[in-house]
Amino acid sequence: MNPRVPDQLASMNEVTRRQFLSRIGAGIGGMALASMLGENGLALDETPHHPPRAKRVIYLHMAGSPPHHDLLDPKPKLAEWDGKACPEHLLDPERFAFIKGHPTVLPSPYAFTRQGESGIELSELLPHLGSVADKLCVVRSVHTDQFNHAPAQLFLYTGSPRLGRPSMGSWATWGLGSENQNLPGYVVLVSGGKVPSAGKSVWGSGFLPSVHQGVQCRSTGDPILYVGDPAGLPRELRRESLDALSRLNEMQCERMGDPETLARVAQYELAFRMQMSVPEATELAEESPATLEAYGANPGGSSFANNCLLARRLVERGVRFVQLFDWGWDTHGTGPHDDIMTQLPLKCRETDRPVAALIADLEQRGLLEDTLVVWSGEFGRTAMNEKRNGSTFLGRDHHPHCFSLFMAGGGVKGGHVHGETCEFGAEIVRDPVGIHDLQATIMHLLGFNHEKFTYPFQGRDFRLTDVHGSVVPGLLA
Repeated sequence: MNPRVPDQLASMNEVTRRQFLSRIGAGIGGMALASMLGENGLALDETPHHPPRAKRVIYLHMAGSPPHHDLLDPKPKLAEWDGKACPEHLLDPERFAFIKGHPTVLPSPYAFTRQGESGIELSELLPHLGSVADKLCVVRSVHTDQFNHAPAQLFLYTGSPRLGRPSMGSWATWGLGSENQNLPGYVVLVSGGKVPSAGKSVWGSGFLPSVHQGVQCRSTGDPILYVGDPAGLPRELRRESLDALSRLNEMQCERMGDPETLARVAQYELAFRMQMSVPEATELAEESPATLEAYGANPGGSSFANNCLLARRLVERGVRFVQLFDWGWDTHGTGPHDDIMTQLPLKCRETDRPVAALIADLEQRGLLEDTLVVWSGEFGRTAMNEKRNGSTFLGRDHHPHCFSLFMAGGGVKGGHVHGETCEFGAEIVRDPVGIHDLQATIMHLLGFNHEKFTYPFQGRDFRLTDVHGSVVPGLLA
């Protein structure tokens, strides 16, 4: 008897059902993944379904959700109800996160004026945004079915309020890759002192290859954590170490057939290239004094303004999807730190100027036409004063049934207002836009039919929009 036969049988007995199935498809799967990752480790080997209007996306998320009544959706009718108990139809069968009893109506303390040739009404809290009003497509009829922050944020970015689905940026980079093989296709920038309520899952890759998850970047200190070489390790030795590690991973992939192993190889290689390219891309001091002034940016600091300028530098260098999260917009009115008289004006002063500068800068550089800029929260706010525990500060509770956002560039209709809410800003009366509709429209602008842009997982094809959503023609230029 061949003395090696028992060892071979023992080896076969160690193979699990999952490993056996993986090995069967290892050859085809490995070739498919290699093709999918492409030369730069990021691109899917397929072309968009139709000519894209947008090549890249900058998504500006005001985490906590701004009050639409005070910024983008004026409701003068509320003044007639100031301090009065709200109408019954706003309560039944409504469910609130914090409001108790019968709340009173809260009109906006801020004036609205018409801006630009289009005459879009914007709050006095957004004076700089008025300078680019004719580039804005304001959507006043967005709605969601989630009224708590974490599930609402997950729903907005992954199409599901539960963990495990890929984020919008991951879908975009899986489909389009990065135009710069030395930078990630998907970069995340955070300001306001906190990450989103849903955590890093809102830029996770879910069941897509992990090379497509968002890479968090900073405008101060090390741009990306844990990318630099350890102290005392020469770059040449680092290169040799990665080569050896890649050979080991490739051997492991050949043996086990796990495509995530190849994704890890691609991540190691990207991290090595980023050591040279990221510091240059994030060096804000290279910008002119006029540009820094326009954004209100301060090289070496950490702020939303710095992140807006960094977003422009990243898309200029081929990054496909840049996602900014700014915490501090959860204006419940429990104190001056979260009311609409102190905190809301503060957040507007921090963000209004750099957002307007970003849009103007992209246009001046010829990038706005094919760069989609989106500004939003995760849901709306109530027309009533929350008055939690008898608070004397002014604030608004969570409200999923309608909220406002705006878009610019990338094939959307500038100088346009889409949708309408009731006189209380509590219900949509014209042209509703659901979260899946918004996602379908963004995918459409990137060149993809959201119904065909799918990934097989757990026995069925998944897509960002789940089994819902329609493109909103009224938003398209």
